[in-house]
Amino acid sequence: MTELIIIHDAPYGNEKAYNALRHAMKVQAEHKDVKVTVFLMADAVGCVIKAQKTPQGYYNIERMIQYVIRNGGEVKLCGTCLDARGISESLIFEGASRSTMSEFTNLTLSSDKVISF
Repeated sequence: MTELIIIHDAPYGNEKAYNALRHAMKVQAEHKDVKVTVFLMADAVGCVIKAQKTPQGYYNIERMIQYVIRNGGEVKLCGTCLDARGISESLIFEGASRSTMSEFTNLTLSSDKVISF
């Protein structure tokens, strides 16, 4: 089974990315047979900027995404969204990959479940 999780909002300021990644991590922990792909669009591409520093006791989106990657998940980034925000490949941490609208379309059509945050 495959699950595609789409995130649209910035990593901080609201809890959409946080809750989407909590869900992804729980799926990976409890359902080893499910392949999780996270697709970041719009301001959510900021979730993969490396070296995020958050206050003690505050969630850290970078660490959450790295957990998803370490546990076999894929993290794809809208290339147009990256370009519009001036986020270059050198700012992105390892394991997240630039993608296209064509790949996004194929992922939505081939996934068993699609969830959007």
